[in-house]
Amino acid sequence: MVWNKGWRERAWSDLDQPWDLIIIGGGITGAGVFRQAVQSGLKTLLVEAHDFGSGTSSRSSKLVHGGLRYLQTAQLKLTLESVREREYLLKQGRGLVNPLNFLYARQRGDYMPGWMFGLGLCAYDLMARQWQHRSYDNHDLRELCPLLTSPKLRGGYRFFDAQTDDARLVLRLIRESVEMGGVALNYARVGHLLKTRDEYARGVALRDTSGETDKKVEVKARVVINATGVWVDELRKEIGRPARMRPLRGSHLVLQRERLPLSRAVTFLHPQDGRPVFALPWEGVILFGTTDIDHPDGLEIDPSISSGEVDYLLEGLQAVFPGQELDYQDITATFAGLRPVVNTGKSDPSKESREYAVWDEKGLITVAGGKLTTFRLMARDTLKKARRYLSTNGFNHQQPALLPHREGVEALSFRKYYSPSQQIRLLGRYSGDILAGLSAVDPLEHQPIPGTPYTWAELGEIAPREAVIHLDDLLLRRLRLGLLVPAGGSALLPQLGEVIRPALGWSDTHWNQETRAYLKLIQSAYQAG
Repeated sequence: MVWNKGWRERAWSDLDQPWDLIIIGGGITGAGVFRQAVQSGLKTLLVEAHDFGSGTSSRSSKLVHGGLRYLQTAQLKLTLESVREREYLLKQGRGLVNPLNFLYARQRGDYMPGWMFGLGLCAYDLMARQWQHRSYDNHDLRELCPLLTSPKLRGGYRFFDAQTDDARLVLRLIRESVEMGGVALNYARVGHLLKTRDEYARGVALRDTSGETDKKVEVKARVVINATGVWVDELRKEIGRPARMRPLRGSHLVLQRERLPLSRAVTFLHPQDGRPVFALPWEGVILFGTTDIDHPDGLEIDPSISSGEVDYLLEGLQAVFPGQELDYQDITATFAGLRPVVNTGKSDPSKESREYAVWDEKGLITVAGGKLTTFRLMARDTLKKARRYLSTNGFNHQQPALLPHREGVEALSFRKYYSPSQQIRLLGRYSGDILAGLSAVDPLEHQPIPGTPYTWAELGEIAPREAVIHLDDLLLRRLRLGLLVPAGGSALLPQLGEVIRPALGWSDTHWNQETRAYLKLIQSAYQAG
């Protein structure tokens, strides 16, 4: 059921039927399971209590990477799997998953000797079956990155990983699965599990949380998949299982590229504790992160950075880029995400394993842990666990993670308004109906929205076609404007409203309500305070 006008009403009216699978959770993990289940011919429903990707999966470091640092803790299997998945996704997701050139800047007094990092890069490249790294002395490293003015610099290395727009990756997986026959609902909260007499999970009680209706419905399925990230224990409690998760918070700073004009990513060990941190170009700004600390508070959907984390990250930036004199005033935005890490009792949060686990607990299949890069492997193992409940002999795990672009897109007229790199970006992010819509708009609408890589045409075409319920869905996840422009783009809201209101059919009253809620969210969860 494509997300065109009236799609939500039709979806809710069609829920009362037997399903093979119900997937709870619309982040990268749930989206990956959804994709493989639909490809395998299973009648599949995905539900998300908030917006697709609104949890951890829109707040990651935007990296599709092998996890070089996991070699330090001997997580060889995880690193090998991640490196191979990175290579696979680079081939599948051109325009959405892109190569990223990294420099590793060694500093005098680093916790890890340089030769050890070099040895890790050798293993990294061997896993990828391509030799790409090389070492540099101080002079050559500064030739590549003149901003590295620290007097403690001791040369370094070049290597390659990849990056993505995490929220767009989630949405592409879900959208393509919907086009293939799956059903996905955002703002559909699970109130409780439906269970058989012997306490096996066989469905869910759903409630519409969009604010548009007060619909409630019970939906039955052969098996229920719990892919809710850090929130998986909330459902597991219903079947009497103890908590297994350790939520860890990772926070980032967003800086304007004018203040830190990097053409490639730079990573180094933080002088305070020796943890790897990185500054990377993304969507026209610079992201710097990340922290890795226990999150002792409630598991809110919109966590925020602490003042201590801001100080920690600024300390790292000031140590390696002292000539830029970066401080609080240079922070455009912040974002924080909660990592769904399985608790193994390590005293240091950074030493907890990032490997994933899949548990079958009375018909509730829970997939927990893992990382964005390995979503396809997590989906495969989750469906293997579900097989015993389904009348199928196997699943097709050889299907591509992402669909190839449709035939004929080369002929779409919108392409003449964009450079080759911009065309690749659009083709990597959007489906056929949006691409076709871009060809039909006024040429003037292909102008960029100030301070962003996006155009007014993109905004107008995606708003009515991508399951947008609230303004933050559109400005923080469909487009990432709220992270790229100061104050979440508050100064642009009058212009944005001229496009968004008619596209979504919002009245002036509704628009004012949405803008107030959006600005409150930006202030509480996306600013340094």
